Amino acid sequence: MTELERLRHSCAHVMAAAIAKLWPDAQFAAGPAVENGFYYDVELSHRITPEDFPKIEAEMKALTKANAPFERVIVSRAEAQKLAETGRLGANTERNVPSKFKLNLLNDIPEGEEISCYRSGEFLDLCAGPHVMRTGNIRAFKLTTVASAYYKGDERNPQLQRIYGTAFPNKTGLDAYFTMLEEAKKRDHRKLGAEMGLYVMDTEYVGPGLPLWLPKGAAIIEELEKLAKETEFAAGYVRVKTPHLAKEKMYLTSGHLPYYADAMFPPMELKEDAGGNEVVERYYMKAMNCPHHHRIFAAEQRSYRDLPLRLAEYGCQYRYEKSGELFGLMRVRSLNMNDAHIYCAPEQFATEFNAVNEMYLKYFKIFGLEKYVMRFSTSSPEGLGKKYVNEPELWKQTEDMVREVLKANKINFVEVPNEAAFYGPKIDVQVWSAIGREFTIATNQVDFAVPKRFGLTYRDKDNTDKTPLCIHRAPLGTHERFIGFLIEHYAGNFPLWLAPQQVSVLTIGEDAAVVEFARGIVNELRAAMVRVDADYGSDKINGKVQRAEQAKVHTMLVVGPRDVQAGAVSVRVHGKGNQGVKPRAEVIANILQAIRERWTESTQSSSSKSA
Repeated sequence: MTELERLRHSCAHVMAAAIAKLWPDAQFAAGPAVENGFYYDVELSHRITPEDFPKIEAEMKALTKANAPFERVIVSRAEAQKLAETGRLGANTERNVPSKFKLNLLNDIPEGEEISCYRSGEFLDLCAGPHVMRTGNIRAFKLTTVASAYYKGDERNPQLQRIYGTAFPNKTGLDAYFTMLEEAKKRDHRKLGAEMGLYVMDTEYVGPGLPLWLPKGAAIIEELEKLAKETEFAAGYVRVKTPHLAKEKMYLTSGHLPYYADAMFPPMELKEDAGGNEVVERYYMKAMNCPHHHRIFAAEQRSYRDLPLRLAEYGCQYRYEKSGELFGLMRVRSLNMNDAHIYCAPEQFATEFNAVNEMYLKYFKIFGLEKYVMRFSTSSPEGLGKKYVNEPELWKQTEDMVREVLKANKINFVEVPNEAAFYGPKIDVQVWSAIGREFTIATNQVDFAVPKRFGLTYRDKDNTDKTPLCIHRAPLGTHERFIGFLIEHYAGNFPLWLAPQQVSVLTIGEDAAVVEFARGIVNELRAAMVRVDADYGSDKINGKVQRAEQAKVHTMLVVGPRDVQAGAVSVRVHGKGNQGVKPRAEVIANILQAIRERWTESTQSSSSKSA
């Protein structure tokens, strides 16, 4: 737990103590620190609303001003049981009803494991900790929202009120966070995506979480795929294509069934004729590409000379996200992943894994991502055979290999135990947008288990068959999540190469010579595959420019009679205004170069200055 998480977890206890003081009948469940703050789940006859937040915060301020210590109290199971039965846990005093959720949580603690409570002032709670030293260490906090949540996330359990808040070490950090949130509202990809005409969600006919990409959104997809294909071709990848579904046997072999069944769409049962006998086959929509790629590896005999084999595909996948978890493009049911699987010998692993990391860094530079961190997720001994494949030696070997590569190449990473994939350690790539908002955009995983399940082998130099390691990687994540991130990162103001509408040619008046000159520019740009449109109408130029600005067209080329005579155009860039009159040939050459070299705005600015 980080220092910030410790602070926020402690603030959750202070919030619970304040609520318990205002409404003593409150029954508390769990109150963890989460990504952007904390929450506490509570069952309460009073329905808490944002209008209650000021009085809860006032009680919290009184508790922090009291500067009570957070005291850790070790208790026996019998003592903890008694405290819960007398209503003392999650409360400021004993009550005539038991702390029912604490009783249930107590049963989840394995026999023999240490049981601890934390006391801060009058409030006592079942908790493993850790906490800050005193309530006075909590100086800057704010309650944010209230929602409903089933106890332990199970809809068969009682529905509780989930009170969210956040806390920072000081008021400066707190103010900066809420400033960022206000800016994030303006950049919300759902809002901008609709305004820019990038995609729609047709829940009536198509279904929730199944985006329809409109022409402008599809243009961004085409650019991302082009970037990926060029980069992967240069790195020695070969492209494959796989179907959108597979037999049940595929996922039983991979291990995704039954463990991943809840995240997959229900199976389709098809009656097929097998030599005169009717057989019912079960098919599943593809929720991941890796099993299909494993079967491609298995389709031919492989030698050590074939390795590393890098199979790449922008594969379409379908995952059954619960309706309450769907969120714009960030959580969807249909997703297109920048996927690839690298099959390699153990001695090739370090080189291949580092090459993937280098690809990430290249992409970060292209998209102007300056702040990032790799979350290196490992297994846990107690999870082997349950949550993870029961191969302790291979876990240690591959985790050590990943750790060594990250350290040797000075990659910024944090290690997180007990969050690996079931088949091997993984890296989740966290990036920060231009306004400092954190996103998870990609993943990089090591798989030592599933190739063995599929019987994948290669003939080694010593003439023996060996199982390859498999690296799962998706540097650009999915189209859906990555474009959602880019919309918010750029606030819809995409760099020229990525902009849905790259150029608009706008005429001053309808003079035939002016229109002919403008058409010539349009035709030249279209011949070079530039996304260009034109407005040759009689509207005043200010209105044309305003419409292009509202549509977030990146570059506007204004053409009038004087420009025709000079063989020039007036250049405007979205959000930057008039860039001056420049020769037509120079402007077109700069546009083509900026697109070809995928200039960022800073690259384009420096190029313009040097010109």
